Amino acid sequence: MLYWLANLSDGGDVFNLFRYITFRAGAAFFTALIFGFLFGRPLIDILRRKQGKGQPIRSDGPQTHFAKAGTPTMGGLLILSAMLFSTLLWARLDNGYIWITLGVTYGYALIGFADDYAKVTKQNVKGVSSRTRMLLGLALAAVAAVAAAWLHPADLSNRLALPIFKDVLINLSYFFIPFGMLVIVGAANAVNLTDGLDGLAIMPAMIAAGTLGAIAYVVGRVDFTNYLGVHFVPGTGELLVFTAALIGGGLGFLWYNAPPAAVFMGDTGSLALGGALGAIAVCTKHELVLAIVGGLFVVEALSVIIQVAYFKRTGKRVFLMAPIHHHFEKKGWAEPQIVIRFWIISLILALIGLATLKIR
Repeated sequence: MLYWLANLSDGGDVFNLFRYITFRAGAAFFTALIFGFLFGRPLIDILRRKQGKGQPIRSDGPQTHFAKAGTPTMGGLLILSAMLFSTLLWARLDNGYIWITLGVTYGYALIGFADDYAKVTKQNVKGVSSRTRMLLGLALAAVAAVAAAWLHPADLSNRLALPIFKDVLINLSYFFIPFGMLVIVGAANAVNLTDGLDGLAIMPAMIAAGTLGAIAYVVGRVDFTNYLGVHFVPGTGELLVFTAALIGGGLGFLWYNAPPAAVFMGDTGSLALGGALGAIAVCTKHELVLAIVGGLFVVEALSVIIQVAYFKRTGKRVFLMAPIHHHFEKKGWAEPQIVIRFWIISLILALIGLATLKIR
């Protein structure tokens, strides 16, 4: 919204700063961060009063988790409120990619909120049925994939770009829509599965968002794309403002979510953040790079798929418990040890993902 102040500029005054994506991204980060610090504690107090017993704890989970009983959930509302306020304030609101990403993020937030609300009110770990959640998620992802394909340049629309092999474009035709749906839904559910320990999901989500934001900025500038040999997707640079707001809001939330957590993110936050990452990847034509940058989320999701499939086939388990972070808990790793090591892995994978921009 404040971008339009640039129209007051004569080219050599402070209003000219509002033309620059990097300036507005920095401002979006600090706006969301301050928002999180200001409203974090009041929101947690409200959630604690309204929820009473807080998020129900799985009876078959690690024994250490029972000490967390009474911790309120839906803390993702803090991230989402900070993101929305900051993005609407600093992003260009005539940018279609911004609205696609906002639509996916807050659509999934509503699904997650309904699930969290059902769990808290019924004091049962089973919220909204997985079938309902999946159908709603697929519908949202379908709209986003169609919109992205429509906004993409004609030479990129409905095509799959490959990392490293930058001259190769695979024409998926109408199959791009289900592919884009798979990316968005898969990312949303993968982040949701990762959100099982204090601080575990939010930092990798911020790292992935920062990486995708940098990629969005690069592919949205023709000078950078010519130099790096990647595909130019005009307009995506504005997504850097959104990811900066996500990181600022995420840090504000992490202040309260660091072990021992004063509030849980809940499905409200994890589904929304995962959906956002998937939407950005589809918009920037870096769907496959997301699998690298968000590799931790991929591993968490695969651990559940492998565990369920193997158990149905043999009656035995591959992991002591899935998702895989619970496996390491069962092996005796302390929760902060798991969280910090997973953060390190996420950072390494993000650097590898960024490196694909340069590798030819």
